[in-house]
Amino acid sequence: MPKYPQVTVKLVGTDGNAFAVLGATIKAMKRAGVPQSDIDAFRDEATSGDYDHLLGTVMQTVEVE
Repeated sequence: MPKYPQVTVKLVGTDGNAFAVLGATIKAMKRAGVPQSDIDAFRDEATSGDYDHLLGTVMQTVEVE
């Protein structure tokens, strides 16, 4: 269960570029009213490793379609 199950990000059929994935996730979090401090913490964690770490962090944070 992700931290923010009410936030949904559609990644299937979209650009798989790391920056696109990160941007789509942050945009969805902002639209859902997630506090900026949580968004900043997400961004720091998501960008602290490789592409697989980014995807894992996204899936732990929001609902992915």
